[in-house]
Order: sequence, then C-alpha cells, then structure tokens
Amino acid sequence: MSIQTNYKNIWKIAYPIILGSVAQNIIALTDTAFLGHLSEIALGAAAIATIFYFAIVMLGWGFGLGTQIVIARRFGEGNHKRIGKTFDHALYFLIVLAILLLGFMEIQAPSILKAIVNSDAIYQASLDYISVRAWGILFACVNLLFRAFYIGIAKTKVISWSTAFMAIINIFFDYALIFGKFGLPEMGIKGAALASVIAEVCVLVYFIIYTLKKVPVKTYALFGFEKIDWDLYSRLLKVSFPMMIQNFLALSCWFVFFLLVEKMGERQLAISNIIRSIYVLIMVPVWAFASAANTLVSQVIGEGNYKEVMPVIWRTIKMSTLCVFALVGISLLQPNWVISIYTDEIALIAETKPVLYVIFGAAMIFPLAITLFNGVSGTGNTFHAMMIEIVVLSCYLSGVYFLIQVLQLSIAGVWLSEYFYAGFLAIASLLYLKFANWKDSEI
Repeated sequence: MSIQTNYKNIWKIAYPIILGSVAQNIIALTDTAFLGHLSEIALGAAAIATIFYFAIVMLGWGFGLGTQIVIARRFGEGNHKRIGKTFDHALYFLIVLAILLLGFMEIQAPSILKAIVNSDAIYQASLDYISVRAWGILFACVNLLFRAFYIGIAKTKVISWSTAFMAIINIFFDYALIFGKFGLPEMGIKGAALASVIAEVCVLVYFIIYTLKKVPVKTYALFGFEKIDWDLYSRLLKVSFPMMIQNFLALSCWFVFFLLVEKMGERQLAISNIIRSIYVLIMVPVWAFASAANTLVSQVIGEGNYKEVMPVIWRTIKMSTLCVFALVGISLLQPNWVISIYTDEIALIAETKPVLYVIFGAAMIFPLAITLFNGVSGTGNTFHAMMIEIVVLSCYLSGVYFLIQVLQLSIAGVWLSEYFYAGFLAIASLLYLKFANWKDSEI
C-alpha cells in the first residue's frame, strides 16, 4: 500500500504530536510559573538545571530519533517483523545508556555546575534540582523509545494521550510538592524535580499497558527479546550515533547560551527562562510537523518513491508556518498577559516584553529551517545532518559570544542570535537536499 503524503495525512501524523507536545510544554510552563512565584533565584536555577538535564537526555533522544528513522524505513518496506526486533535492541541499549547517564549526573553534576555558574545561590538551587531530576532519566529514555515506535509507524494518537496524562500528574505534584499542599512536604525547587520524575514513571506505565492492550504485538514481533543481532546494532548505531551527538551538541550550545546570560546577571537569566518557556511553546507545531516530515521521508524512501521527498517537505513547511503564525498573532494581541503567567512583577514584565518581540520574528523562520533539517535526517544520512548541525552551531555560538562579549547588547539584543541559527540551518539543509546524493542511503 502506497504511503500517503498529502496534507491530510501529514496533519493526521502531526496533530497528536502537537497535542502531546502542548501537554509536555504545559509541564514546562507550570514548572516555570510555579517557580517564578517562588523566587527569582529558583526561576533562574530552573533554567540552568533543566537545560543541563536535557543536554544529557539528548543522547537518549538522539538514539530514539535514529530508531524512529529505522522503524519508519522498515514500515515503508512492509517489513513489520523487523520493527519489533529493532525496538527490542534499542531497548537494551537505552537501558544501559540511562544507567550510565544517571551515574554521570550524580557524580559529575556538582563539579560541572560549580565550575560554570557564578552565583552561589543559583548553583545551590540548580544542584538541588538536578540531584532529584537525574533519576527521571531511567524512565525518560524508555519513554523516548515508545515515542519513536509510534511516530515511526505513524500511529501518533497515543503520544497525545500519554503526554496529557503526564501533564496532569506533573501539575498536581508540582503544586503539592513545591508549596507543600495536600499533606505533602514543602520541597521548593526539589519538589518541581520530584514531580517530573513521578510523571515520567506514570507515563512509562501508561505506554506499557497501552502497547500490550492496543497494539498487535505479534504483527510487529514486539517484546520477542531475541539474542543480540550485532549487524542490527551496527545499522542502528550508524543512523543513531550522529543524531545522539547532534542533539547533545544542540542542547549543550543552548546551555552555554544560558551560562553566558547568567554572567549578565540574575535578572537577565530570569527573563531568559520566561522567554525560553514561551518560545518552546510557540515551537510546538514546528517540532511536531518536523517529526511528521522525518517519518514520511523515511517511509517514502523505503517505498522507493524518491520524487515524493521534496513535495512532502514543502507541504509540511506550509502547514507548520501557518500554525506558528497563528500562535504568534494571538500572543501579539496580549503580550503582557502571556508574560504575567510567569511573574506578577510589573518591572520584570516590562523588561521581558522586548525580548518576546525578538523571538516572535525568529519563530517564523524555524518552520522552514527545522522541517528541512528533519528532511535531511529522514533520508538516513544522519552523519551529514550532524555535520550540518556542527557547522551551524559553531556560527550560532560565535554570534552569541559576539553579541554578549563584544557588542555587550541588552538581553533583547542577545536573543537575536536565534536568527543566526534558524537562517544558517535553513540554508545548509536546503542546499544539501537540492544538491547532495542522498538517494543511495541504506539503513
């Protein structure tokens, strides 16, 4: 059966991811909002600690994305039995990786944060958060694999339901554990971290139960747990390892961005954390449609339908741009209200608003950049995608350093660096898809 790449099917794949991502970002929003009302120190520390955590988790995320591409390719080929074997082998790898990453964070996080954070108050609050949040990585890595499986076979509704469930759990425990409600202890920033861990555990249980009850396990040969196939691991790592490095570097660079902002002052860091939360929420449809493009590109290549690759990418870009335009338009109507979700301090709202206008413009470029880049990854040439990311990130960090250290711009000026990243990524990805030989990729 031919893979459908029309607007309707793109939307069918993307909208559950959008709903799931909205729920995921509601978690981030409530974390930021609750901590913003706790203290400015907690708000700034949450930015540093959360990005540090996700920079490490990106290694698991990258492996999950690589697995997603392989599963989508097998689905396009109609080789369903191989999907389950791929899933099981990815699970072996991610469990070991999660244990290693947990050990790294528990042992190395204090010394790393101490060396790079100026403020003692922010250092201590960041460490309080990480010491608890690190345990969530054991469950997050497996959740990423389930996500990769469902996106790879283009059955994404479960993602929206699972993430909505996760959001409800997280919001309840955020409120209860940060402020000490419903008989639970008042834990402050540690409470936000523990709430996230509890939510990760609950969503893993949800995924397992749903998969056993709703998915034709025998059709996909899931949970067969055959002996290790080293040739399969070689293929998985060939696709996944560059994505692990690429995603780790991307989040690490954003971590460096926030460290440079932290040196500008606690106020600028608090503003940037508010902006980060709003920015990520606006980007929800961008990442959702990019995942759809990634999956469909891999599926149509598996089918041998190469001429459909660029049309599906351009259709996805149009839909993604429309969604971002709508979100930006709504936010422009009431920018003060949007910012007031995170803080009720009048001066902080006023200082945050110029930065909000800056990221609105950048957000309009990202549907083009991120979708094209995910198209590159979807071809299976993930090493080339990694090299594109490395070059773009080098330009991005150079721009950030120039804006902060040389020009010494205000925080609004510093956020102009997002235009560098989006612009360079869009140009590099388009040139690759237009002129490189990506049709011969085997995964």
